[in-house]
Amino acid sequence: MLATASDPSATKTARGQYLYAVIECDQDRRFDWTGIDGAAVRALSDGRVAAVVSEAPGGKLRPERRRLAAHHEALKRLRQEFVVLPVAFGLVADSPDAARDILVRNREEFIEQIRRVAGKVEMGLRACWDVPNIFEYFVETQDDLRELRDQLFRGRQPTKDEMIELGRTFDRLLGEQRAACTQIVTQALQTRSFEVKENKPRNEQEIMNLAFLIGEKAQQEFEDGVVEAARRFDNHFSFDFNGPWLPHNFVDLNLDI
Repeated sequence: MLATASDPSATKTARGQYLYAVIECDQDRRFDWTGIDGAAVRALSDGRVAAVVSEAPGGKLRPERRRLAAHHEALKRLRQEFVVLPVAFGLVADSPDAARDILVRNREEFIEQIRRVAGKVEMGLRACWDVPNIFEYFVETQDDLRELRDQLFRGRQPTKDEMIELGRTFDRLLGEQRAACTQIVTQALQTRSFEVKENKPRNEQEIMNLAFLIGEKAQQEFEDGVVEAARRFDNHFSFDFNGPWLPHNFVDLNLDI
């Protein structure tokens, strides 16, 4: 059984096991570094794969900066030695036996995911419209929106329904432009990556928020591809890439069972 680290049920046992990652490891072992709140970190193995854990501290485990940093530092250290399936911050198994039970029930899936991401890293890519006002930019560049805006505001105040129609037209064009731009970029990078995941844009200015799974030695080739793709757009667009990271977007650990 799992509980979130902020859940009071996570504190019912003194031997709760905070989960950092799943790795391929055929025996239990202890690491010579510590994790969250200075707790010793160890691998609990089922003979093929292992859960990397430390004993959960008493009380609620809030996502404070120092704890988040310790979580990510543990993943960074593990990455130096293993193929890592990272666990999101805040999951606690009730006991060592509960952590091993997760491994037993999901062993084949974990092994398949380890094989899939071995030798690979994640790169992030964001693109935004670099304009002061995104609506006005669309009015200037999209005939349909400009004509509707001019029609509605010609000598009168638009009704509420008309303003809703204008907003829907803007949203439709926004979605169409995002899809078209994303297709250009993903096609340009498809030969430089194994997989791509589209995450939801975080605001109106953002066009795409993509994660790419690439070979760990192919970072320069990927970055060159981003530069080439960005040249297909004018100065109203800005691109930013980041990484390499552990493949968080390409790992699906079904732990809440």
